[in-house]
Amino acid sequence: MKNFMSIYTFSLQKIVLVMKIAVITNDWLKGELQAQGLQNDVRVEWLPGPQIVPGAAAYIDLLFTYSAERISRLQALQPAIVIVNAVCITSSALPDGFIRINGWKSFLKRPITEAACNDEKIKLQAEKILSCFGKKTEWAPDVPGFITARVVSMIINEAYFALEEAVSSRDEIDTAMKLGTNYPYGPFEWSELIGPANVHQLLLKMAEPNPRYTPAALLQQEAAAP
Repeated sequence: MKNFMSIYTFSLQKIVLVMKIAVITNDWLKGELQAQGLQNDVRVEWLPGPQIVPGAAAYIDLLFTYSAERISRLQALQPAIVIVNAVCITSSALPDGFIRINGWKSFLKRPITEAACNDEKIKLQAEKILSCFGKKTEWAPDVPGFITARVVSMIINEAYFALEEAVSSRDEIDTAMKLGTNYPYGPFEWSELIGPANVHQLLLKMAEPNPRYTPAALLQQEAAAP
């Protein structure tokens, strides 16, 4: 009996509950998501687009685009948790049960992930999902851009205004900002990384209630470039 109990106890210790998470991503954002590592009790299915993964507790769509078709495909995956990379819209534009995060390039690799949702009941579940990737969830105001994306977009916009006025060159402005503020990127480097179209879209959203955020003409021009 003693030997049986020892074997039984050993067997229980070997049982590990594995959480399955499906992540829709590209190689770049996959690397950023895993910057803090991955918990041992997590199995990740990497996907190019939304599709049903049997047993998945959550779906993280880092390639989310705001369209009726995309939202419908993600809703079909519920009641699993759905987390989307949605910086420029608010939770009011998303279905119930969706969590939006700041998954812009360079932001996702941080140990803190900005998030917002309109359903208080699923916040703890979302925090658990993100913690599997070593991320601490920071619940930010449910506004376009959260906090950091708003700040960085404004800095980028001011850099474009400075360039328009021939204050300095792109490289000099980038160098000055990195040396003077210890930012990881200069504003033009950041714009190229994030995508001028994304920065422009966020600034337009921010400018709706406040014209001071109106995008610079040069930024608008680059955002429209193919």
